[in-house]
Order: sequence, then structure tokens, then C-alpha cells
Amino acid sequence: MNETQQSLADDPNTPVHIDDPAGEPASHGHDHDHDVSKHVKKYLLVGALLLTFTVLTVFLSYVDFGSHKANMAVGMVVATIKAGLVAAIFMHLNAERQIIYRILIFTGFFVIALFWLTYLHWYDPVAR
Repeated sequence: MNETQQSLADDPNTPVHIDDPAGEPASHGHDHDHDVSKHVKKYLLVGALLLTFTVLTVFLSYVDFGSHKANMAVGMVVATIKAGLVAAIFMHLNAERQIIYRILIFTGFFVIALFWLTYLHWYDPVAR
């Protein structure tokens, strides 16, 4: 080993191959590039899905499902799917620990409670 290799091997911040018994610094190979391209493909696929659901939302806005409430329900279902995709993929919730899911579930219950309050407001006899 020359002086440069020795100083890199002694540096605790330098990544080292696990399989390398000599403790040589890790080189940046093509494996890293392949992993990034796999993530980029996933992001592009989810972006295409979000664009598709946006077009679906616009299309469904012109369809009459019988009442204003039914139209709102269909719109909320599509919006919930889109929000779930964003949260799971772009916010990396599909790979996080259990505490993130607990917070997400609490937030979901909070949103449902707010929707329930809106629903109760529609049938409030005092407001009419």
C-alpha cells in the first residue's frame, strides 16, 4: 500500500468493502448507477400513474353520479389514491419504520373525523 491508500484506509469515514480483507476503500462502481436507475424508473412510473389519475379526475368531473354528494365521494376516492401514492413512494413511507405508520394512521383518523364533521354540517337543522 502506498501513503495515499494507507491514509484512506485509516480514515474512519472512508467506506470499505465488507468482502475485502485488506480494508481497501470502496470504489464507486456501476452497481450504484444501476440502483439509481431502478429508483428513477419507479418514480417515473408513479408520476405517470399520478398523471393518469389526474386525467381521470378531470374526466369524472364531467360525469354526473346522481347527486352532489356522490360526485364528491368519487372525487375524494380518486384524490385519496393519488395522495396514497405520493405518501408511499415520494415521501418514502413504504420503507420507513413503524412509528411513521402510527403517525400516518393517526392522521388518517383525524382526516376522517374532519370529513365526518363536514358531513354532520350538511344535516345540521340549525344551519338551514
